[in-house]
Amino acid sequence: MAKSQNRNEPIFRVAIALPVYRLFDYLAPERVELIKVKPGIRLEVPFGKAKKIAFLVECVQHSDIDIGKLKRVERILDEKPLLSAKDLALLHWAGRYYHHPLGEVFSAAFPVALRQGKPSVIQAEKRYALTELGKATDSGQLKRSPKQKSVLEKFQTHQNSLSEAELSAWNENWRSSVKLLIDRQLLQLSVSESGTHAAEQPVVRNDALHCNPQQQAAIDTVCEGLGQFGVFLLEGVTGSGKTEVYMQIIRTVLERGQQVLVLLPEITLTPQLEDRFRQRFTVRMAISHSKLTDRQRASAWLTMQRGECSILLGTRSTLFTPLKNPGLIILDEEHDASFKQQEGFRFSARDVAVVRGKLLNIPVLLGSATPALESLHNVDNKRYHLLHLPERAGIATAPVLQLLDIRNKRMQEGLSEALVAQMRLTLAKNEQVLLFLNRRGFAPTLICHGCGWVARCRRCDANLVIHYDEGILRCHHCGQEQRLIRQCPACKTGELTPLGLGTERVEKVLAELFPDKSIVRLDRDSTQRKGSLENYLQQINRGEVDIILGTQMLAKGHHFPNVTLVAILDVDSGLFSIDFHAPEKLAQMIVQVSGRAGRAEKPGRVIMQTRQPEHPLLTTLIHQGYNSFARTALAERKEASLPPFSYQALLRVQAQDAEMPKLFLQAVVELAQEYSKGRTQLLGPVAAPMARRAGLYRYQLLFQSGRRPELHALLDVLMPKIEKLKQAKKVRWSLDVDPVDLY
Repeated sequence: MAKSQNRNEPIFRVAIALPVYRLFDYLAPERVELIKVKPGIRLEVPFGKAKKIAFLVECVQHSDIDIGKLKRVERILDEKPLLSAKDLALLHWAGRYYHHPLGEVFSAAFPVALRQGKPSVIQAEKRYALTELGKATDSGQLKRSPKQKSVLEKFQTHQNSLSEAELSAWNENWRSSVKLLIDRQLLQLSVSESGTHAAEQPVVRNDALHCNPQQQAAIDTVCEGLGQFGVFLLEGVTGSGKTEVYMQIIRTVLERGQQVLVLLPEITLTPQLEDRFRQRFTVRMAISHSKLTDRQRASAWLTMQRGECSILLGTRSTLFTPLKNPGLIILDEEHDASFKQQEGFRFSARDVAVVRGKLLNIPVLLGSATPALESLHNVDNKRYHLLHLPERAGIATAPVLQLLDIRNKRMQEGLSEALVAQMRLTLAKNEQVLLFLNRRGFAPTLICHGCGWVARCRRCDANLVIHYDEGILRCHHCGQEQRLIRQCPACKTGELTPLGLGTERVEKVLAELFPDKSIVRLDRDSTQRKGSLENYLQQINRGEVDIILGTQMLAKGHHFPNVTLVAILDVDSGLFSIDFHAPEKLAQMIVQVSGRAGRAEKPGRVIMQTRQPEHPLLTTLIHQGYNSFARTALAERKEASLPPFSYQALLRVQAQDAEMPKLFLQAVVELAQEYSKGRTQLLGPVAAPMARRAGLYRYQLLFQSGRRPELHALLDVLMPKIEKLKQAKKVRWSLDVDPVDLY
């Protein structure tokens, strides 16, 4: 029993970023005015032999722990909470819905610098701006100084001043060029911007584009819904002008003196959208993604929290940024799996954004050419309002889709003769070609022609991928590398042969087939250096590139007006999968990649190389479009009682001992059967599709129920009990609510 306490000795109940389902009690600091202490403030507390940053959840009068054993809070870091009551309500909801430790949920809402207990101050940064001479100078005069030319064009495109952080995010080697441009009196140091410009000048710099009737109807519908909660699904074919719709709605929100949060699935889409927003709006804009420094991300977070910034462009983790005057949340490419966090706190940014919009009483706008099946199901159930853009904007027309049967055809490193002929015709017209292959490296397998030995990862159930340029074999699952070997280690005599295709291998054959053409490869390996991706994109848009070859990062959002031929080299690899999400993901990928073709006045073609030309998914997509595919897929899901017609949670477990995960999950099954009373299905335990990864053996257990409340009621009971299982200390486990893949 806890000792009786003096009512003047209050207890601080705090959340600490640890993977445990409990809060911790501390004595309040001495000589503190409790009336000023509010939930959500950051504290420094002693924890074991160390100190940790904690978040105040509530002040209570009693603790279940003997008061004599309670430690005292060492320091209060914030005078008042950095998060509003509605922000805190969202975090509590997310902790409950995803059944995740509250300390880690709170921690996810803060940028790293604030998580570490650093002061909540915005550090002033130098900003640079064009001089009058710089505004009037033709960048072509600097063609002998390409770096300076590129920097000057960056400023001329933005028109606002640029901070050191923004320049570093663009290209880390900017400093010497900026110094030389200052010497030439084309640039100058600018005063640091603070406060929003909304009161000083109009929010819009350039006139909006003329919209077609469908775009205007979408704009009017969302604008009429401002100031209240509602979810709008903007389904627009690729190139239909969704960004213009966003910008015209944002203008109305800004004129109301409110802030806008725009979430993107990929960092790679940020620079292009940032440029368009800066050309249109005069207000301050913040950028936040994982490639920026901790200081830059903290600055973006704090400027939005204080209302000094009007627009925030960011990726998934930006969702929790506090807004002083919230007006609208936009998720572009809402279907994208990148919006689901895949480790730690596994939340869906799309689903949490909808709950946040409801708490803030503001609209949420979801945009996609290929909406998720869950979103279309929500439209059917009148939870979301559908806005449809069926035509490409301006004079652009939809590309022609064609299946190219490559059965028994002669292939040259994945390229059929018919495709190469089409590429030559396109290039002869000075138009660009885009080739898509969702596999980086030279080849996915190294095999011995003599004995059949295959280079496998020692730590994963996976083959090593050949990276010829670097002379290494690399595992794309755990990152382990080894030198590229020349002789078979099994038979010592056999010829080692690369099997399968990777972007590196296709790039080499393209250089042989088109020696006089400029080729750019865009994948995770070729764009590792900061600023390299944006430089490549600028080259493409300036017409300096003839053939663009790349992976998933090419599939969405990019606008390449001179690309008229798109080819998907290996469409079949996505047709056969044990994961029921696979057909949906493949259909979305095909439509998104196809959308890069014919986006301006020139018509586009899309060629898909396949050995399955009669496959129903491909024929439905080509002849009837994505919506028809989605309707068929939803009917199949309903028939099979799969999400969104049922609700799932996946318990994943891994350990160095091969038997331990199975024993742990068997104990969980026994617990679950005791409490579920048969209302929730337990599927498993089974080995994960990749049973061994990074040296760990992996198993999983799937919970599935036709009713969401029943699934969550079971998980509410199970989670604290699972933590206490004796086997839990010998494994690593995690729960994924609404999993987007079963791997």
